Amino acid sequence: MVKKINLDMTSVENRETRLGTIIGWDGKASELIRQSAYDERSLKKNGQKHRIGGCQGAGLGCKLCEMKSPLNQETMCSNAIVQCQVGNLTDCVLIDHSPIGCSGENAKFNLAMHVGLMRRGKPLQNTFNISTNLLEKDMVFGASNKLRQTIRDVKERYNPKAIFIGMACATAIIGEDIDSVAEEMEPEVGVPVIPLHCEGFRSKHWSTGFDVAFHGVLRQIVEKHPTKKQNDLLNIVALWGTDYFTDLLKPLGLKVNYLLDCASYEELRQASEAVATATFCDTLGGYFATALEENFGVPQIDAPQPYGIKGTDEWLRAIAKVTGKEDIIEEYIEAEHKRIEPELNELREYFKGKNGVVMTGSAYAHGLITVLSELGIGHDAALVFHHDPIYDGAGKHQDTLKELVETYGDIPHYTVSKTRAFQLPQLLKRAKTDFLIIRHPGLASVSGHLGYPTLAMGDEHIPVGYDGIIRVGRILKGVLARTRFNQVLKRHVKLPYNEWWLSQDDPFLLTNKPEVLESIEHRIKVGKDVNEKKAAGKELKTAL
Repeated sequence: MVKKINLDMTSVENRETRLGTIIGWDGKASELIRQSAYDERSLKKNGQKHRIGGCQGAGLGCKLCEMKSPLNQETMCSNAIVQCQVGNLTDCVLIDHSPIGCSGENAKFNLAMHVGLMRRGKPLQNTFNISTNLLEKDMVFGASNKLRQTIRDVKERYNPKAIFIGMACATAIIGEDIDSVAEEMEPEVGVPVIPLHCEGFRSKHWSTGFDVAFHGVLRQIVEKHPTKKQNDLLNIVALWGTDYFTDLLKPLGLKVNYLLDCASYEELRQASEAVATATFCDTLGGYFATALEENFGVPQIDAPQPYGIKGTDEWLRAIAKVTGKEDIIEEYIEAEHKRIEPELNELREYFKGKNGVVMTGSAYAHGLITVLSELGIGHDAALVFHHDPIYDGAGKHQDTLKELVETYGDIPHYTVSKTRAFQLPQLLKRAKTDFLIIRHPGLASVSGHLGYPTLAMGDEHIPVGYDGIIRVGRILKGVLARTRFNQVLKRHVKLPYNEWWLSQDDPFLLTNKPEVLESIEHRIKVGKDVNEKKAAGKELKTAL
């Protein structure tokens, strides 16, 4: 097998380079699938390359044409993702080698860890996130000695099983060599010291931060030459969600090894001893699962994601095949179908004629839409935060968008956009919907003010498995009961956008018609009248 993921390097290739990640696109889901056909993107025609989609042909990269927004709104960075991943390990420490401002979200990540530990039945504790608190003099003269002393202090105060060093924009700009410091300090402190190249401007999408965190764990914590195999241990790459996987996999006699959030050093170390690796979201787990397969011989489960009846059936069958439990799986699947059938039929009757819109990360959105389809809920629009035209692994089921469209039908309005709340009025104006499911609460408040009852999906694992369909159905009944409340809220809450913007129909107007901004900016530059300039400036501000 040709390895795609090189664990000899300390840094990770960005998703936009490795996978062709885009963050701006609008159209039919089926058209995005066609443009993402990487192997077919360029055809030889009379000796010339004939492009059938995308910005470049096969062999020239994996880029798709994407829509470039003139501004960003409500986003994250790779450094923050690293903080909420390795920063949520139970017996390791993350040193954020940065000014203190980069640690501003640690209170939120500490809350997330508390919730995650409660959901997993583990003892509560705070995160071990430490900042080197770089000052102006550090930016001028360098801060490597400050980092060395911080590593010594961390070892003395917390005695962790491993110490991670997170790079930030500031330390990348001044060229801090965290690799050399980590290599130098590891023998002194006697535990792995792991550099993470996660500076915020490294990648245009925060999902690269997940890969950075996983890469460090794979390089320096996962056992490279395991002396034993645990044939009853299954890796699940997940976030902080409730442990619904244990009950789902119990009939197969399997234990769950959750990676990465809320895990211990030992749980990370034994990942190479597991019988296989699966995930609740291929966008999140693909890098870790592929690296374990290529570098440690732990197979990843090649199946649809465990959402909806069909997806859960195939996911369980694939796990049963890898673990040698094929003789019992069909009986289990049949029993589960019968168990949920009465309530599922009631929910389908309730949701007849209802429509929903999902706004989350890409593969997770595909799983949620699968569940809505199983409940009989329509979906003519969706928004995902990014799109990867190719994948880390070689599994045929990793193309989750193609799997979704082929199984449950096309999505006429499929939008790729990075949590830009200002686009919601236009996106929802063209969608037929009774409610929304949103992963990030900042967007949920805007949709609620627009008059739509919204489920902010805080527990990522709610939709997983057969019971997941029922859980989502029950919750959505409660969400729809708030419809009148949101309609009243809409009448009494004013959004920070002017009437001109709210009257538009195109969420990508500022991209498709840059002259809208250019005309206002021109008036500001050349206008002689002070009041006219102020009016133009106010118009630009409110337009944005």
